Amino acid sequence: MTARIAAGELNYNGIGSTEHGPPPGGADCQVTHAHVGEGVAAYRRVAQGMLAWQLQRRAGLTVRAESEVVVPGARVVSGFGVGPFRVHAPCEVVWVRRPVPGGAPQSAGFGYGTLPGHPVRGEEAFEVFIDAGGRVTIRITAFGVPSNWFYAAGGVLTRRARRHITSRYIKSAQELAAAVN
Repeated sequence: MTARIAAGELNYNGIGSTEHGPPPGGADCQVTHAHVGEGVAAYRRVAQGMLAWQLQRRAGLTVRAESEVVVPGARVVSGFGVGPFRVHAPCEVVWVRRPVPGGAPQSAGFGYGTLPGHPVRGEEAFEVFIDAGGRVTIRITAFGVPSNWFYAAGGVLTRRARRHITSRYIKSAQELAAAVN
């Protein structure tokens, strides 16, 4: 086996809760829904991009992953910031749902959990849905607690950073949905 890009084990309660819920007690949970496009082709573009780390990359995060596509058990280290102010966020994929042949309704996505060194202890999931009418939506679910006193002390800034990154994920999904191949 090759060397892992991040050390340690998943470090939170409720592993897999973003797929099967509910989040563990005491964890701050945020669920964001947004319309991103229309039609099966848009749904498939978002699903394919999502499962190839494109939401993170298009959102401006650096992404170093053990696999070019999202697979259970793969580790990824994403990061944001500049120079000495760069924050690294190591995670491990805990579940994956791939699109299936055919039309609507269906969903695809994945969830990953935090590893030691991440500013939060918890899980985040990215899912794209297409309903019977062809409406494509994204749902981003995140739960967690600060990993240490430093991140807990940055409460307002931490929440603002989370909202900003979530809005960038939504914009990335809208761009993927609108892309013409």
